[in-house]
Amino acid sequence: QVQLVESGGGLVQAGGSLRLSCAASGSINRINAMGWYRQAPGKQREKVALITSGSSTNYADSVKGRFTISRDNANNTASLQMNSLKPEDTAVYYCYANVAASYAIRDYWGQGTQVTVSS
Repeated sequence: QVQLVESGGGLVQAGGSLRLSCAASGSINRINAMGWYRQAPGKQREKVALITSGSSTNYADSVKGRFTISRDNANNTASLQMNSLKPEDTAVYYCYANVAASYAIRDYWGQGTQVTVSS
């Protein structure tokens, strides 16, 4: 099994910054893509940012230029630096990882961390 543990959410004023972190542990041979999704009340879960093992990144248009994703392959961690936050960034943020274990390749999700941006 694989566990993803997130940290770093909270309440911030518009224009402020937050940094989310995610640590993966368990039966991991290799983590392919790793990243973040978010879900606001009444809305579907959407991709925020993804990063491959080769450090290629992909961002939602709504966060380009404001958010930066990074990862540490040696420690199976990823971080999301969020700057110039807007009220519309308010959501539960979920860490995601596509993990190759000895038995299968599967998608895993963290428990979610709340990010609230006040106007």
